[in-house]
Amino acid sequence: MKTSHKAPQTSVQVRDWPIAHLPGLSKENQTQLEECSITTTQQLIRMTKTPAAKALLAHQLQVNIQDVNKWVAMANLARIPSVGCQYCGLLLHAGVASADQLAQMPVERLHQQILKLHVATMQRNDLTPSVDRVQKWVQQARLVRSD
Repeated sequence: MKTSHKAPQTSVQVRDWPIAHLPGLSKENQTQLEECSITTTQQLIRMTKTPAAKALLAHQLQVNIQDVNKWVAMANLARIPSVGCQYCGLLLHAGVASADQLAQMPVERLHQQILKLHVATMQRNDLTPSVDRVQKWVQQARLVRSD
């Protein structure tokens, strides 16, 4: 009798979101990005691979380079399926700026950072994602290749 062994997961399907799903993006910024042919998070990542490309986009949109850097960081984190647009802003505010950085974070430490953030900003800890969810973020981040 044959025994089948399930191979460990070695990659995840990265997600591509409509640009409108990024948290904190104003309608005006969304329209400006769409006018530059950026309608998805993957397009934003592709068109801002270098610091010069980010600076050019900021200049075209007449926005601060920090805004573009923030959008790109959230788009990068949103590629991770378990993070998506729902948690990319939370991770950014917790000090995680990339999938590579997330992949290297100790789960317990990250969970504590997020818990402190929730308590400090909302005086609530019941909205904090579970340790299991945070662990899934870190595991999937390790499987997402940087482009």
